[in-house]
Amino acid sequence: MNPELSMHLSNSTTIRRRHLLALAAAALPAASFAQPSAAGAWPDKPLRMFVGYAAGSGIDTAARQLAHRIEVLAGQPVVVDNRPGALGNLAAQAVAAARGDANTILFTPNSTHAANIHLFKKLPFDPVKDFAPVSSVATLGFVLVGDPKTVNVTSVKELVTALRREPGRWAYGTGNATGLVAGAMFKTLTGTDMLAVPYKSVPPAMTDLMGGRLQLVFADATLAIPLVRAGKLRALAVSGSHRMAALPQVPTMAEAGVPKYDLTAWFAVFQPAGVAPEHNARMASLVQRALQDPQLAESLRSIGAEPESSTPAELAQRVTTDTARWGALVKLAGIEAE
Repeated sequence: MNPELSMHLSNSTTIRRRHLLALAAAALPAASFAQPSAAGAWPDKPLRMFVGYAAGSGIDTAARQLAHRIEVLAGQPVVVDNRPGALGNLAAQAVAAARGDANTILFTPNSTHAANIHLFKKLPFDPVKDFAPVSSVATLGFVLVGDPKTVNVTSVKELVTALRREPGRWAYGTGNATGLVAGAMFKTLTGTDMLAVPYKSVPPAMTDLMGGRLQLVFADATLAIPLVRAGKLRALAVSGSHRMAALPQVPTMAEAGVPKYDLTAWFAVFQPAGVAPEHNARMASLVQRALQDPQLAESLRSIGAEPESSTPAELAQRVTTDTARWGALVKLAGIEAE
């Protein structure tokens, strides 16, 4: 056969085959060609994570670390929206108002879902009815810190002596619910008095502390640890029942001479009520998988937080249990709802 004719026939056969395959493909359902991960995948657009404290705060730091891991796992951006004020209530209110929107999430400490109901006469949301629990993220201790340039005490016992010797001279800053209760508990259990100065978040309180406008701050560990390590602040005690791995030389309040003092906070993720159950389960899976990342776990521990995931049901139970517990703590601290 003529080589040119042979090549022509071969090309014609190839073209006919391609044409037939294209016709067959057109006759099949489009879904049969979809990638498995793309069929009904969620999230399918950016997520918005509300944080009730200022950028640079310890809570914000932990939130952004988690947001980054979720971005990698979900393949969607996670935009952090800071809404500082009212001990986290502003951010919680924004999320509660987004009922049914699974792409809106709240990263919050226990203040909005356990403590604030005892600190405010009325909340702009219902901590149980307006939210779908997702997962716990971490537990966190607090550190009582002072500026060594202006505070000449090196222990809690020395502090108590100074407070009793000079009543009315000392002021401490608080930037969240746990810090507020921590200071009030300290005053109640030691029989001392200090002026509480409220801030929208902890960073500005720390700025005023190092500027000599405050004597003490009950600071979340995420902010206190680097400043203590750098020698800029002096840590007198930690608030929990155990010493922190990141500050092993700093005693607990009980060890430092304040028996029965035990106060820790927790971080968790919530969605607004009304989200589809499968989207709630998917978000819980994303958070749980993120916390299995050794780098994230180590990063949280380095700032004084201990990673701790949960199921949505377990977080719901935690809210119930801790609401009662924080009610007792607020009562012990002698704080009246505002």
